[in-house]
Amino acid sequence: MYTMKKYLAVLGRQPLISVAELESLYQNVQLIAPSLAEFETTADTPPDLDRLGGSLKIAEPITEPLPKFWQKLPDFGKISLGISDYSRGTNPYLTQREALKWKRVITKLGHNVRVVPNKTAILSSATSFHNKLFTDTHIELIKNGKKYYRVLAVQDINAYTKRDQARPARDAKVGMLPPKLAQILINLCGNMPTKSILLDPFCGTGVVLQEGLRLGFNLYGTDLNQRMIDYTRKNLEWAAVKFQTPAPVQPILDQGDAQNYQWTPTPDLIACETYLGPPMSQPPVDIKLKTAKQECRSIILSFLKNLASQIRPDTPVTIAVPAWLRPDGQYERLNILDEIENLRYNVVRFKNLRQKDLLYHRDGQVVAREIIVLRKK
Repeated sequence: MYTMKKYLAVLGRQPLISVAELESLYQNVQLIAPSLAEFETTADTPPDLDRLGGSLKIAEPITEPLPKFWQKLPDFGKISLGISDYSRGTNPYLTQREALKWKRVITKLGHNVRVVPNKTAILSSATSFHNKLFTDTHIELIKNGKKYYRVLAVQDINAYTKRDQARPARDAKVGMLPPKLAQILINLCGNMPTKSILLDPFCGTGVVLQEGLRLGFNLYGTDLNQRMIDYTRKNLEWAAVKFQTPAPVQPILDQGDAQNYQWTPTPDLIACETYLGPPMSQPPVDIKLKTAKQECRSIILSFLKNLASQIRPDTPVTIAVPAWLRPDGQYERLNILDEIENLRYNVVRFKNLRQKDLLYHRDGQVVAREIIVLRKK
């Protein structure tokens, strides 16, 4: 019989998308605060934060009174203590007072204690990572109401920067898919076995495939532009050496139009950013938007129709499609879910989330990405 273990995730800038990612990989996910979600897993070890693109920290509940928890601190080393308080109505003053209260308790136990200073009630992931607040002697507590959690891992933002900006072949003209989002797209396909064949039919410079490489998938990438295939190959060769994660077998990279290409062998999961239309620096006028929508709709539906004829039932397909910023600050979407379902796909619905919640964008970004998660009927 499996034993469920509960953990806490501190969610990133797009918290609802982060919740969808957790739901795809773990069980009993519950949003308990705007940036906090509890979830459960049967694994013997804590979740691998490096696997998650949308979570900043992983913590475990403290199930005993805190004075008893402090008595179990190691005898060696100076204690560094940080507090992040997500409780409703808190403020930096109350958080600092909480930290000083526990400093006095720990000092009475014979420890030398340093409180990590912070100007806000919540420690940023950069501060937590820099101070290594996830070790035996460097501790970050997360407080939410009367509940306390101990941080086990903090996202290394520097690693993402290297995976993005240090790649040898980049092209801003075709868009810059963030590695975090690439991870999320893959994870939304669910817990797939390593060595499964991951397909990106619009591979561009290979960001999705690069993240798939780190997860141990066999890689299959196609793109209409041969230059993108060359860029992907160069980036995957770099990543295999840089991160010491060679693909289980040689990646398959080929020029081809996703609207009519025949993929062989059959992929086990598909994750991609589809065609997003022409780059835009400001909200488009109506006629330009209408033209872009028609072009994107035609390409995306034609691709999905072609793909449906080639993959097995229940194959997961996660796609990012465009949405455009309008002058009123809202995003206009393609609204193609009904047409997609007619192409022999089921749209995956997430607990307590709506499709409109799965919109990935920065403030003021003109072309955003709507994430659609599918399963082949």
